[in-house]
Amino acid sequence: MIEATYKRPESLAKREFSYCPGCHHGIIHRLVAETIDELNIREKTLMVAPVGCSVFAYEFFDVDGTVAPHGRAPAVATGMKRSLSDRVVFTYQGDGDLAAIGTAEIIHAANRGEKITTIFVNNAIYGMTGGQMAPTTLLGMKTTTSPYGRKSETEGFPLHVSELLKETAGIIYLERVAVSSPQEVRKAKAAIKKAFTVQLRGLGFAMVEVLSTCPTNWGLSPVESIKWLNENMKKEYPLGVFVDKVGDLK
Repeated sequence: MIEATYKRPESLAKREFSYCPGCHHGIIHRLVAETIDELNIREKTLMVAPVGCSVFAYEFFDVDGTVAPHGRAPAVATGMKRSLSDRVVFTYQGDGDLAAIGTAEIIHAANRGEKITTIFVNNAIYGMTGGQMAPTTLLGMKTTTSPYGRKSETEGFPLHVSELLKETAGIIYLERVAVSSPQEVRKAKAAIKKAFTVQLRGLGFAMVEVLSTCPTNWGLSPVESIKWLNENMKKEYPLGVFVDKVGDLK
């Protein structure tokens, strides 16, 4: 008799992913779903999806939730959590949503110490709308709105969201991870699980930033995009723990 050792998490819907080949959303979705299953919280979890490629999360997570206006996911999640304090509420947002129109929302949610969890996917570009420059786009990086490369004197510098949020008083746990290797996937899973556990224990706001590829809008193959992420994005956005006010939660 053959026994399954690896299967689809119960918190993922039974459908094929529709993200572009090489996109890391699929990996990140699975890690979040595995966490929800392992913590046995699927029936009380509420998800807030954003605007952008990440909006399709509502099709893939088999949990209750809603879609927020562009950038407003933390505000919607705040309302959910305050009115339904026994629920586990998380936002799943890209950099075009969280780091642009949603900058004020995420800063104030973190500063208030809202008891929600945010998964922030940073691929340094607007994916769904055509590859425009994002707040997180690297200097020199070519996009449809910076065809000659991003210049600091005209477009400013890349916005480091985690470095910005670490100064807020209400944040309990904040880490930047990647999923471009098996070792990093394991570390990302541990970070995501810890962020959800922070909420389960009622400790405050937690966020995990995940560096991700966007092969389609970067104009690279999936393999090339991982190499580019490792050689460029990790230099601009170093991996690591920025805030950990709880330590070991085992």
